[in-house]
Amino acid sequence: MLLASAQGQETSTPPNVPDAQPSNPQPAAINIGPGDLLDVVVFDTPELSSHVRVAQDGSANMPVIGRVDLNGLNADQAARYLEQQFRKQHLLLEPHVTVFIVEYASQGATISGEIRQPGIYPTLGKRRLLDMLAIAGGISPTAGKTVSIIHRDDPTHPVLVPLQGTAANLNAQENPQILPGDTIVVGKAGVVYIVGDVGKPGGFLVDNNERLSTAQALALAGGPNRTASLSKTRLIRKVAGGREEYMLDLAKLLKGEQADLKLNDGDIIWVPSSQFKTFGYRGIEAAIAITSGLIIYRN
Repeated sequence: MLLASAQGQETSTPPNVPDAQPSNPQPAAINIGPGDLLDVVVFDTPELSSHVRVAQDGSANMPVIGRVDLNGLNADQAARYLEQQFRKQHLLLEPHVTVFIVEYASQGATISGEIRQPGIYPTLGKRRLLDMLAIAGGISPTAGKTVSIIHRDDPTHPVLVPLQGTAANLNAQENPQILPGDTIVVGKAGVVYIVGDVGKPGGFLVDNNERLSTAQALALAGGPNRTASLSKTRLIRKVAGGREEYMLDLAKLLKGEQADLKLNDGDIIWVPSSQFKTFGYRGIEAAIAITSGLIIYRN
């Protein structure tokens, strides 16, 4: 229940409260800024608690007390300031407020792409690339080998970093420091599918700046089975407006009598069986449907 009081001589200017006892374990160096998402909890008064996004001018629109300027305050200072506002507007006699910065839009880095938990994460201390990727849950199984870092002060020149090795053996240039406002984009690897009468049907990841040949992809899939009909293999490829199907003679290719075709991201190699009763083929739609349930292997 809300309580009223005739007392309250505090100024509406955000105070500097260095001697206040912290009610929230937020680091003092992390200040509230535009775009941050705050979780404001008023003890024993849930109708005054809220999740609020800080506007571009640094203000936040709070229930009942209205818009308040929190720009440049840390979480503890913001909590003390809100307590003063509740007393000043005669809403609460002894307010107890905690503020938690849920998303650090101003002091954090945005991580997107092939990452397990995309979002905005604080760049506390000297965070480096691998630190930030670990905080976001690590890269997804379909991630490529390249990460783009877009700096806030130079958005037109992204920095490309190869994702190879670990923090222990990467130098500072390969594992750069991430600054507030940076955007990290984890690229997606290309996938080539080998299905049909082969040893290990599946999808095989290739980085977007690499291309597998047909023979290499076939080797990754364990090679053709003895019952495979190599001369009737089909390549299903993405083209403008859909997909097209091409005949591919693997028998000649493996003998060196035909050029080893380079594969594109999304290509499907269908190796039919000579025993049609045990393995049939019903067109492009069937091949695409099968790829959705395949295991994806990293090369």
